[in-house]
Amino acid sequence: MDAAAAKQAIRLKIWSEMEKRGVAAFPKPVYGRIPNFKGAEDAATLLRKSKTYAQAEKVKVNPDSPQRPVRKMVLQDGKLLVFPSPRISKGLYLLDPRKIPSRELDRASTIEGAFRYGVPVHPKDLPEIDLVVAGSVAVSPSGWRVGKGEGYSEIEYAILRTFGKVDADTSIVTTIHDVQLVDWIPAEPFDVPVDIIFTNTRVVECPANRKPEGILWSYLSDEKIKAIPLLSMLRAGVF
Repeated sequence: MDAAAAKQAIRLKIWSEMEKRGVAAFPKPVYGRIPNFKGAEDAATLLRKSKTYAQAEKVKVNPDSPQRPVRKMVLQDGKLLVFPSPRISKGLYLLDPRKIPSRELDRASTIEGAFRYGVPVHPKDLPEIDLVVAGSVAVSPSGWRVGKGEGYSEIEYAILRTFGKVDADTSIVTTIHDVQLVDWIPAEPFDVPVDIIFTNTRVVECPANRKPEGILWSYLSDEKIKAIPLLSMLRAGVF
């Protein structure tokens, strides 16, 4: 079984297990998604208690449902939030909680709210990011993860790395349910590993792994590049 097939088998197993055990949360079914889970707030709280989070001032968080508690937490704690639009179709947004009414911070943590209160920003104009929070379908203690299979998390990281907004030392974490922790996940050259896993009950520190230094164009189809304006501009040399 090749890496792609092995990853898909892991996804299918986790999606099924989460539904079967009753730990999946809205939106359901979780198949084909970064799955939301019961205990997402607990995982976010463990992240909040960490030194890695405490020291971060600019935090990028994925737009999926299970990380909404993290996005809300980032804004409530007065940190800048970098928000990638779903499928990166509308690029990246920057949310400054100092410019958002406090009563609207909860709403700003949603996709619709991020579009309302965030400012679209070209990657070159973003501040350097201190912490990346990624969504996952499954993660191994060695730090390798799988998303829903479309590669957006990896592409976002590669774009930010290209513009010098993250580097090899930028911490990458994920929040998951215990069920999503698996023994092994194959790693491919474009994969972005995590440094720390926060589950609903515990913290798992991962060994250091190599991180891709930029966009690996040979792994991207023309269709994918055309669907993401930032990639199209980068390939065309338009910055």
